[in-house]
Amino acid sequence: MSSPQQRLKNIKNSIDDIEFILNSVEFKITQAIEDKILKPAIRMHIIKIAEQFSKLKDDNAFDVLEKFSSNDLKGISAVRNFIAHDYDSVDDSIIEDVLRINMPMIKAIIERELI
Repeated sequence: MSSPQQRLKNIKNSIDDIEFILNSVEFKITQAIEDKILKPAIRMHIIKIAEQFSKLKDDNAFDVLEKFSSNDLKGISAVRNFIAHDYDSVDDSIIEDVLRINMPMIKAIIERELI
């Protein structure tokens, strides 16, 4: 079983991987999330992030989870479910919002927690 700190590191690593993907191409976020190669990679990292948050909940790491907005946690879980269960119907604008708004906030919290 991973520690809460390791789970946070895993989340940060996935966010870093998404940022690497987005920074390594000349695309804007809107183009990257529509690209045939980048789209599945980005979505898989979003699933990985949601899974780590789910495992934190399963581990009863509520002292860690309370640092995050309940709306962000519910949202990332909902996006994960859409990606996993209805892949072709996921609205790219939702993924874009996650990448532009939620991921930077989540990353900032994790960076504060890991110090």
